[in-house]
Amino acid sequence: MTKWFNKHLNTLMYISGILIVAGLLARTMGYSEIRNITFITATIFAIGPILNKAWMALKMKSFSIELLITIAVIGALFIQEYTEAAIVTFLFLFGAYLEKRTLNKTRSSIQSLVDMAPGVAAVIREREEMTLDVDDVEEGDHVIVRPGGKVPVDGLIIKGEANINEAAITGESNLKYKTADADVFSGSVLDSGYIELTATKVGEDTTFSKIIELVEDAQERKSGTEKFLNKFANYYTPSIVVLSVLVFLLTRDLHLAITFLVIACPGALIIGAPVAYVAGIGNGAKNGALIKGGEVVDNFAKIDTVIFDKTGTLTEGTPSVTNITIFDGTDEDEFLKNVAEVEMVSEHHLGQTVVKEARSRNLTIGKDSAEEAEAIKGKGVRGSLAGAEYVIGNRKLMDDNGILIAGSINDIYIRQQKEGNTAIYVARNNEIIGVISIMDRIRQDAAEAVQTLRDKGVKNLVMLTGDNYHSAKKVSDILGLDGFHAELMPEEKMRYIEREKENGRRVMMVGDGINDAPALAFADVGIAMGHGGTDIAMETADVVLMGSRMEQLAHGFTISKATYNVMLQNTAISLLTVVLLLGGVLYGYIHLASGMLIHEVSVLLVILNAMRLIKLKEKTGTEMQMREQTS
Repeated sequence: MTKWFNKHLNTLMYISGILIVAGLLARTMGYSEIRNITFITATIFAIGPILNKAWMALKMKSFSIELLITIAVIGALFIQEYTEAAIVTFLFLFGAYLEKRTLNKTRSSIQSLVDMAPGVAAVIREREEMTLDVDDVEEGDHVIVRPGGKVPVDGLIIKGEANINEAAITGESNLKYKTADADVFSGSVLDSGYIELTATKVGEDTTFSKIIELVEDAQERKSGTEKFLNKFANYYTPSIVVLSVLVFLLTRDLHLAITFLVIACPGALIIGAPVAYVAGIGNGAKNGALIKGGEVVDNFAKIDTVIFDKTGTLTEGTPSVTNITIFDGTDEDEFLKNVAEVEMVSEHHLGQTVVKEARSRNLTIGKDSAEEAEAIKGKGVRGSLAGAEYVIGNRKLMDDNGILIAGSINDIYIRQQKEGNTAIYVARNNEIIGVISIMDRIRQDAAEAVQTLRDKGVKNLVMLTGDNYHSAKKVSDILGLDGFHAELMPEEKMRYIEREKENGRRVMMVGDGINDAPALAFADVGIAMGHGGTDIAMETADVVLMGSRMEQLAHGFTISKATYNVMLQNTAISLLTVVLLLGGVLYGYIHLASGMLIHEVSVLLVILNAMRLIKLKEKTGTEMQMREQTS
């Protein structure tokens, strides 16, 4: 029945409206009987959806606004106020219609994402090309994407090259050139070029599908404010019924009591918060910041301390090898090949940089050449290769394994660090045989984003990193952070966050979503640089930055504060409207129909106020600013 009413809501509203107009014409012409019949009929047509919602709420042991309207309309019919009964029910349907339309508009970011989803895929099976529905593509399929086409699945390029627009994934429309062995994501568009790829993730497992699911879930998750308002309505409705009875007992005026009942409906109060959160979360998603629900918005808006990881967060996460120093006379390519084969087990940026450098030299790296290889969090890797034991990492890892470091070797290590490099030791059979230096550039938008966070009220910005002191200091000084702590293990980052929270700070942690997963989970708000949407980043953090850009963090923070402010404004508007209307009823200035009209105007007002969040965007220029549309 609920589906039927939802489907035919507009039709019922139109019929009710036409009958009301006919009734008003009949009253003008003096046909009182026809007037009454048309108004009663209009009421019957319009009351259906209201009665249905009231009944559904009662079945859930909840007292809804619709219950108040139902009681009031029945009372109006009882005292033969047919005109007001018809107008009240029509206005309520009209308000529901406006609410539905404007809510649909605030959800436009979701629809635009869904519209971007590819529908079909060109697949080669048994040496024949065929066009399949995207849901029929299987993992491992050979997929072709031509110029202007959408990538239908996540995959790995096996042939061809292309300039690809990944705006659907990252929120960033800059073209990315990709060729063989590069990852591509569902929803991306080939601006030019031609590629063939092997499907690695299909259907609901693709990055694009997960983004849509994340945003839909986020817009459904209720904040603490929304939960409170729902509970408030449960107590408020029966209280208003009791007060209406008291008004009747004191005044003996049934019309006044019914008017009081209708006017007290807190419609704007109930809709004001949800519509703000939906609009704010939708705006964030459209700009590459996936905020997981209204409660996250509230927490995000109240942050006063931001803690950054360094590598892959404040820096680009695409470091390069700048120097290799070898102490035992091993050929440099052979040395690099051996180190890369042990580093294959590491997910850390530094380890992957060594592997990338080896591949750029066309060195053949055996994926499973190293035996018993393992990554040690925050320190490095170790494993056996060709009968030799390798330990590769920082000073802590060397100390843990009892490896002595000569003074001259340590001098080289420190010199490289002071130059802004991250240096790692390479030990074979408990003897240092080399030092590899790696440098990562600071993100171009990091300084502007840090300044935006300060401008928006963040009081303390700190960097925690497992990297060396000298590299950390250089990044901190350039960005003007309030402090930094270097050479930390993941558990030490967690302890630092714990101390900050114990001191009453509201802490946000910004990391890469892999090595910093524990700290992201422990902070009041965890922000993951998504790197195109890794599974770990999506699952661990409260907010995922799909484009891994710092300006997306600044925009996410700005939209959260604006959303929180709009929610407060809507709550204030709603409460003020109810108070003024009730006062007007008791003093005789407001009547049933006019009060209902003002009530619906207040509902529309809070929705329009929330819709301003949809247009909140960042300015681009030498100095990034956000154009807030709320105070």
